[in-house]
Amino acid sequence: MNVGDSINSKMIAKVNSVCQAKGCWMTLDLGDEQEVMVKFKDYGFFVPKDISGKEVIINGKAYVKEVSIDVQRHYAEDAGKSLEEIAAITEVKKTFSFEADGVLLKQ
Repeated sequence: MNVGDSINSKMIAKVNSVCQAKGCWMTLDLGDEQEVMVKFKDYGFFVPKDISGKEVIINGKAYVKEVSIDVQRHYAEDAGKSLEEIAAITEVKKTFSFEADGVLLKQ
């Protein structure tokens, strides 16, 4: 997929990290050292902040976009990264993203 492409999809993946401020986003493991940033449609729901390492099923729209340095630093701060880790973010990043309209946490 290229920047601007999107596809409706469902996927199952392990949670790498969750916004520790509200649970308003999460990253999922795609394998091969890649991950997808998941946000929630219309900011309509959040996920528990303690689900890192657990498996989820998500439904929605997958897409590719570029994320600015400021936004990457904001996410790093939300994730509880150190000031040094946040300062090390110096380049725009092409990312896989997902707007979920539903999330199931596998028990």
